[in-house]
Amino acid sequence: MQGPSVATPANARSRRTRTALLAAARAILEERGFPDLTMAAVAEHAGVTRRAVYLHFAGRADLIGALFDYVAETEGLGASLQRVRSAPDSLTALDAWARHEATYHGSIVGVARALEHVGRNDPEAVTWRQRTAQHQLADCRVLAERLVQEHHLAPGWTVETATDMLWALTSTEPLERLLVDRSWSPEQYAERFGRLLRATFVGPPAGSTSGCRHSPGSAD
Repeated sequence: MQGPSVATPANARSRRTRTALLAAARAILEERGFPDLTMAAVAEHAGVTRRAVYLHFAGRADLIGALFDYVAETEGLGASLQRVRSAPDSLTALDAWARHEATYHGSIVGVARALEHVGRNDPEAVTWRQRTAQHQLADCRVLAERLVQEHHLAPGWTVETATDMLWALTSTEPLERLLVDRSWSPEQYAERFGRLLRATFVGPPAGSTSGCRHSPGSAD
């Protein structure tokens, strides 16, 4: 994701104020969704004037962009994805992806839910939903391509279809149902989701004849 267009304030007091405003914006987004994420609402939640908010963010679009950068930095998006990208092989990368979903995405369920359900009449938020989807699809494609390169992708899948399905499985609803409604721990989710990914996308070992028959109409 791209960083905010307004420079990060240099002095400690300004940085604290900016962080407080971003924390307020995140709370509003998680509790009430994008329709209520306004400059006035952030000012009220943070206990400052609207002028103070505009000193840090040029407008709502700038606030939303800074908010996503703030969430990513606070929750460790870069480090979580690096564990996936630096995995020694595609099977380990699938396991790392499952843990990424359980930990990073598990920690931002409220933000992700708001982003998934944003209305198309909110172009500023929709832009960020599209950018987020593009980044996620790119990461899923790398996983699918690694499976193909290492001859692990199960019959019936192509890079395109595996990418799409991996991306669809990043939906917030399963996370929320299992982590919140069913009280799974992130560790349990990571282990079980990893098993699901392997069972779905990993084919039999090279040279094995079991399970290699394609179903009618499946893609090579």
